[in-house]
Amino acid sequence: MQKLLVFQSLWAMERRHADGYERSLEENIADIVAAGFDGISAHYTSRRDVVRLNEAIRGTGLKVEGVCFPRTVEDLRLTLELATEFPVSHIDLQADVRPRRIEDCLPLLDGWMRLAEETGVPVYIETHRHRITSDLLFTLDLLEHRPDLPLLADLSHYLVGREFAFPVEEESHAQIRRILDNAKAFHGRIGSCQQIQVEISFPHHRPWVDLFCGWWSYGFANWRSRAPADAELVMTCELGPRPYAITGADGEDSTDRWAEALALRQIVRQLWVESKGASGNRMPDARMPGLVT
Repeated sequence: MQKLLVFQSLWAMERRHADGYERSLEENIADIVAAGFDGISAHYTSRRDVVRLNEAIRGTGLKVEGVCFPRTVEDLRLTLELATEFPVSHIDLQADVRPRRIEDCLPLLDGWMRLAEETGVPVYIETHRHRITSDLLFTLDLLEHRPDLPLLADLSHYLVGREFAFPVEEESHAQIRRILDNAKAFHGRIGSCQQIQVEISFPHHRPWVDLFCGWWSYGFANWRSRAPADAELVMTCELGPRPYAITGADGEDSTDRWAEALALRQIVRQLWVESKGASGNRMPDARMPGLVT
C-alpha cells in the first residue's frame, strides 16, 4: 500500500532568537520523535556530522532525507558514499550552480543521475531559488530536454520567485502542474506572491494555504498514479527560521513555527487521504482542512 511519510527539517528546528539559545541535536530529535514524525531532513555533506546524526537517531525509527549542494558531478560522490553507509530515503540535491544555457546544465544533471543509478540511491533535484532550477521557465525548458528528471518540489520558491498574479491564472497553474508531474518528493512550506513563507495560522493567509492545498492535492494524486503500489512519498515540513520566518520589531518569529509545522502535517495528511482515488490529471479544487493550533 502506498504511504505518505512526513519528515521534519532540522534546519527548521533552529530558533535563531534574540536570546541566542539553541537546542541541541539530541533535544531536537527527541521532540521530533515525541511528535510522531516519520523522519528528518538533514545535510549529508560532512562525514562527522552524518555520523553524529545517525548516532542521535539510532533506535528511533526515523528515516532521513539527505541534503547536499554540489557544484560539480564529483561533488555528489561523498554524499552518495555517506548515503550508502548511512541509508537515506532519498537525496535532496540543491544544485549550487546557475548556468545561463540549458546545454551547460545537461552534463551536470546527466552526471548526477548516472552516479545515482550506479549507487542505487534515489537523487531528486530540488526546485529552489539560486540553484540550477531557480527559474520556473528555465526548469520547464530543462524538462523538455530531460522529461524524466526526478524533482523534489518546493513550490514556494516559484510562487514568490515569479511573483504570480493572484488569483493565479491557468497558464501558471499549468506550469506548476508540469513540475508536479515529475515530483518524487515534496517540501512543505506555504508562501505568497511576495513572501517565501507566510504564517499559515493567520486567517488572512487562507487564500495562500488553499492555493498550496490545490497544488499538493494534484501532486499527491499524480504521484499515486505513477508510483508502485508499495511506494512511500516523503513530504518534509520545512518552515524555516528567519529570514524565512517573518519577524516582529523584536526580531522574534511572529508565530510558533513548531506549532505551525504540526498544523501543516495535519493538512498534508488529510490531503493525502483525499488524494486516494483522485485523478492525477487535473487540478482539484482543494481547500484547507481544519487546523489544530
